[in-house]
Amino acid sequence: MSIRFNIARLAGAGAAWALKNVFRRPAGNFPGKIGLYVDPMLIADLRERLREGSIVIVGTNGKTTVSNLLADALEADGKTVVCNRTGANLDSGIATALLRTKGADWGVLECDELWLAHVLPQLLPDFVVLLNLFRDQLDRSGEIDHVQGSIVQALQSSPKTTLIYNADDPLCQAVANAVENACIPFGIEQDLKLEQNTVADASMCQQCDSILEYEWYQYGQLGSYRCPSCGFHRMHPVFAANNLVWSTEGISLAVQYGDEQTRITAPFTGTYMAYNVLAVCAATACTGTPIARVNEALLAFDPHNGRLQHYRIDERTVLLNLAKNPTGFNQNLRIILETPGPKAVAFFINDKEADGHDVSWLWDIDFQELAQEDELVAFAGGIRSHDMQVRLKYAGITAQLVDDAKDFLAKAQAVSPNASFFLIANYTALPHVKEQLDKLAHLPKPASASFAEGYMEDNAEQNGKTRMHGAKLTIVHMYPELLNLYGDGGNVIVLERRARARGIEVDIVRVEHGQKADLTTADIVFLGGGPDREQHLASIDLLAQTEDFRRYVEDDGVLLAICGGYQMLGQEWLLGDERVPGLGLANIVTKRAEGGSHNRLVGNIALNSPLASLPVIGYENHAGRTFLGDGCEAFGAVIGHHGKGNNDKDAADGVRFRNIVGTYLHGPLLAKNPEIADWLIERALERKAVKAGLSTQTLPPLDDSIERAANAFMCTMLNVHV
Repeated sequence: MSIRFNIARLAGAGAAWALKNVFRRPAGNFPGKIGLYVDPMLIADLRERLREGSIVIVGTNGKTTVSNLLADALEADGKTVVCNRTGANLDSGIATALLRTKGADWGVLECDELWLAHVLPQLLPDFVVLLNLFRDQLDRSGEIDHVQGSIVQALQSSPKTTLIYNADDPLCQAVANAVENACIPFGIEQDLKLEQNTVADASMCQQCDSILEYEWYQYGQLGSYRCPSCGFHRMHPVFAANNLVWSTEGISLAVQYGDEQTRITAPFTGTYMAYNVLAVCAATACTGTPIARVNEALLAFDPHNGRLQHYRIDERTVLLNLAKNPTGFNQNLRIILETPGPKAVAFFINDKEADGHDVSWLWDIDFQELAQEDELVAFAGGIRSHDMQVRLKYAGITAQLVDDAKDFLAKAQAVSPNASFFLIANYTALPHVKEQLDKLAHLPKPASASFAEGYMEDNAEQNGKTRMHGAKLTIVHMYPELLNLYGDGGNVIVLERRARARGIEVDIVRVEHGQKADLTTADIVFLGGGPDREQHLASIDLLAQTEDFRRYVEDDGVLLAICGGYQMLGQEWLLGDERVPGLGLANIVTKRAEGGSHNRLVGNIALNSPLASLPVIGYENHAGRTFLGDGCEAFGAVIGHHGKGNNDKDAADGVRFRNIVGTYLHGPLLAKNPEIADWLIERALERKAVKAGLSTQTLPPLDDSIERAANAFMCTMLNVHV
């Protein structure tokens, strides 16, 4: 070995010793980071310590669980294993894990999707296990096709690596189709007949841009799919699960591999765990280890890492789990709903670097399913607790703010003493919640906390003492299955609930690909943004209705457009290197940024808008630069030192033209800015009244204390003074 390697090894060992013995902190990344600084090829130099080979686990959800289970299964077969069990999955975490061992039979190493291209050329693993691909941290990772491209690049750098992948996920299948590596698919061979979530992350074929057809869905975009145009399809799995049964106690499935079938039982609930278990079975068998070893690992599995971790506190069942994106969250809601009896649930949401600063994704979660539960109380915690509280409010759920896990347990005990407790936390919120639960599990029962009376009073009517009976609004939601990237469909939820709280009847019309919108009956039209492929498909349908939209706008129809939808209102917008014609409804044009699509404007932003007395708060994430022409005004002026808006020069965002509002602000926009929502509703009602020859009614005020608190919190973060 080189002198540089020996120095790196000693530096890493010294860093690990100092962290453990001096600073009393875990050494998950730092020793490897120091080692890689000294020797950038450290992982390649350490590769020979793995005598039989290595397996890398990658995917949006389930990496830590699968890597731990796989390591346990191999150890149950008598193998020695090195594994980054705590989830430190950057190159530094992998290097740290390898530095800790003098030698092992196998390396089972979890890796972040975007770091795979850094790790694979050095590690040259025998296998990569690709679990799934869902939207996650869009401000860091970008759209899913960027993540796919990074994984393809990584596999191309290690051509002898075999890809074990989830064939039920068309996004994983597309990766397998794009590489020349040997590929082994796994999947579930039965329709589980599960209720589907509102938002899926893939509806289009990635080879020809047609809409995929499904024989069945499992959850998200997972299922049995085929493209009717080009033949892209789900490959028949080499490792297939069937005869799947599940209950609140766990899951059981038969794993078919060739002529062999093994029954696997796991004491964990959730359909997603079936995929995790199947992935472990496939990887275990590929190492030459009997699949039966997975059963042994599952029965003994108790990782104490906050993933599906059960506690008994004061004779009460408490479940802690990680959820960091819409799909993972929706699977957690399934677990909650399947649990009988009263329930108390706390959601802890942070927005640190590892979480992603944009929390718009909360609006792609089907929280409204919890609103159907009669015996459920909800709480919101974490740095973005106000945003969580607003999201739950518009799902029909009253939530109390809590400081931490201890505060939640005390308040939940006071409100629902016989409930099962659930704590769901995203990435950086999880360790603190877990630390508190670890301590509380060994403490005597705390005294019940005082709790404000009337907490569960239904405030769905928002104290609207003046009811607008007889009023009705039709909201047309354009292409929700295509233009759904940043939780912007939440704007429709906000409009609906704020109208209904005033006694206004609301009819929501979803216009999907291939359908034509009837704008003659529309009062408010909503147009969101989506990935380039989906946005282009939507634009083709929109352009065919240009004249209908033009007449609607000239008739003072109300239209809200976000990000990609905003760009499509103009004369032209950009699809990769191609200029695409827009609807021409507003005199705006979107141009390419210097430096191309990687030069994005990303971050929290505040505006001073004439449509609101409070700052308008949102999150921007766009590469295009939009410029306004004559006759158009900006939606608002950027205030403070954060955010750019339309472009790098104008310090303004969006457009106002007649009753059109276009903006780059996600969040969704209306959640923390109810004045904008009310402005849209007022314009729509005013238009209807004028047409009917009636006087305009004043919109009754609502109790917006929760929304205003969320707005004020972000103003403080952005150092914007109200």
